Amino acid sequence: MKILIDIVHPADVHVIKNFIWEMEKRGHEILVTARQKDVAINLLDAYKIKYTTISEAKKGLLNLGMELITRDLKLLNIARKFNPDILIGQTYPSVTHVAWILNKKSVMFTDTEHAKLVNYASFPFASCICTPKCYTKDWGRKQVRYDSYQELTYLHPNYFTPNPAVLEEIGLNENDTFIVMRFVAWAAGHDVGHSGLTIEDKRNAVKAFEKYGRVLITSESPLPLEFEKYRITVPPEKIHNLLYYATLLYGESATMASECAVLGTHAIFCDYAGRGYTDEEEEKYDIVYNFKDEMTMGKESLKKALELLNSSDLRQKGKKKGEILLRDKIDVTAFMVNFIENQLSI
Repeated sequence: MKILIDIVHPADVHVIKNFIWEMEKRGHEILVTARQKDVAINLLDAYKIKYTTISEAKKGLLNLGMELITRDLKLLNIARKFNPDILIGQTYPSVTHVAWILNKKSVMFTDTEHAKLVNYASFPFASCICTPKCYTKDWGRKQVRYDSYQELTYLHPNYFTPNPAVLEEIGLNENDTFIVMRFVAWAAGHDVGHSGLTIEDKRNAVKAFEKYGRVLITSESPLPLEFEKYRITVPPEKIHNLLYYATLLYGESATMASECAVLGTHAIFCDYAGRGYTDEEEEKYDIVYNFKDEMTMGKESLKKALELLNSSDLRQKGKKKGEILLRDKIDVTAFMVNFIENQLSI
């Protein structure tokens, strides 16, 4: 089988990497196209995945629209030459557009309900839409649900074993208390009009967390000078090792909050929209805590974070919750491989 995979976001690389390697082992031919966004290209290089870059992410709806047109045309040209049996994407509509034009099958893997612009531009043209069971939207007969989270494509124990060596690189050990903070750029089309935590919220959190342990910050956008000394310096492909050993995650990234959940690390997630999966990780597993009111999220999320940090056995509780979660959820890469190898009957 010939498969074209389109990568548009760093998280896409993690989600699809084990699928690529397993399908190649099975003799399938894979072609990867990529979008230059944040560290997506760095991750592809780190994992030695061959790719062709076809666009670069820029801010603003106008730029997003122009990129979509350019990306569709470039991907169409590549697909015509490659002649894939199936096209796979996650967060951008070009895959479904090109597949529809060429009368090919396309599968979208998604877990983000509020990405309305992208979803409505993609899903009408898709052959199939694969989502977690906890995904709150219904896309009809095209939708296939699996009982797990996308983060378990790469953080399931079948693929991931934590390596404490990453701690040595930044002068920490497994017993140290440290808090990872994650800030996003709020530049996606569905984020227009929203800004998440304020600079004052972030400043207050840093000051409060420093009383408990070391603070490490990772950010999509440039950090204010006052936060530079907290910047995480480990390579992006090692970040999950850091999250496994972290005492707490605090920030605006749904993906990173869910990564922490499956790793057994408590997480605070601040975002106006929320996600079906982070809601479930709070309601069912009590390991992620969601704050959606932009007027109060800074104050209320910090209050919850400090409550957690005052627990002397927070790490141990988190690991036990993570074990329960893993017993409930499936290996998503295995699901993807099985589904794609048999999906032509759709």
